[in-house]
Amino acid sequence: MSNPHDTAPSPRATIAAIPAYVAGKPPTPRPGQQVFKLSSNENPYPPLPGVVEAAEAAVARMNRYPDMGNTALYAALSDKLGVAPEKLAAGTGSVAVLYHLLQAFCEPGDEVVYAWRSFEAYPIAVSANGATSVRVPVTATGRHDLAAMAAAVTDRTRVVVVCTPNNPTGTAVSDAELRDFVAQVPPQVLVVVDEAYREFVRDEDPVDALALAAEHANVAVMRTFAKAYGLAGFRVGYLVAHPDVAAAVRACALPFGVSSVAQAAAVASLEAEEALLERVDALVAERTRVVDALARQGFEVPEAQGNFVWLPLGDRSLEFAAAAEQAGISVRPFAGDGVRVSIGEPEGNDVLLEVTAAWRSGVPVPE
Repeated sequence: MSNPHDTAPSPRATIAAIPAYVAGKPPTPRPGQQVFKLSSNENPYPPLPGVVEAAEAAVARMNRYPDMGNTALYAALSDKLGVAPEKLAAGTGSVAVLYHLLQAFCEPGDEVVYAWRSFEAYPIAVSANGATSVRVPVTATGRHDLAAMAAAVTDRTRVVVVCTPNNPTGTAVSDAELRDFVAQVPPQVLVVVDEAYREFVRDEDPVDALALAAEHANVAVMRTFAKAYGLAGFRVGYLVAHPDVAAAVRACALPFGVSSVAQAAAVASLEAEEALLERVDALVAERTRVVDALARQGFEVPEAQGNFVWLPLGDRSLEFAAAAEQAGISVRPFAGDGVRVSIGEPEGNDVLLEVTAAWRSGVPVPE
């Protein structure tokens, strides 16, 4: 006879449907071989000038709670972006901001529309909040099919997410495309523009999401300090939206969610804009070098507007990832779809190009 004390309480049914988040793994250490992590879209540069000092000063006050109102951070963002503080909501990374937003706006069974393949945290966040994912396939070139996404909006849709540049395919929507899309979305549906990689965009008509949010109460903009600003380890993201939307997101946020150290580092990073732009320009130049080399090798790479490239290798994605690992670089494969490779140090990018050249020619991958 079974012991009733051996049976744990059952979670909500939707919890069982939550897919596991697969983080980019570090490369396996190899004696005598330099290895590179190109699997997590991290910034390869060290913290910006003044950031370490600001973080260390905050560490000395770790016996105190963080500023729950993120006052200094909101003031710095307000000044830099030209938006009122009441339009801001911060969280432990833009992923946490999305969780809070879905919690605030979605009832169980409500629909959330997004492109696929896109950021793998989307289906996790949607299912965790009891909502229903509506995945709209990207085009053959990895772009958002905005017409199909607009057609997918129903009476049950509460949120639509547009990831631009799209992770992992790297493509970006234009400002004209996004404006046309927003005009087709009913005003009661919240359009979330995920701009985690916006600093790397070099498109002829880049999205001006803040202007769009200022014009439409149903447009919200998510951004992060993890990528261009190099604070992936501190987890700071934020939302810019209509004051009522931002207030709802803040209401759902965990108290004291953004640590004192993270807040101090983010404020200091905003003050180092000149160095930030230099590093972003250097990464964009490396991205161009890698994309051009891949094209010469015969790869069909979608337009790359983030700090990564997408190799649509389909069923051979895991095979390529294993070959890259053998050469000393870790990449992020998506089984059956493709491989995302971050733009890292030039030396690591060189190893990638050696691997892809060998892959195309069918010779053994160099170790």
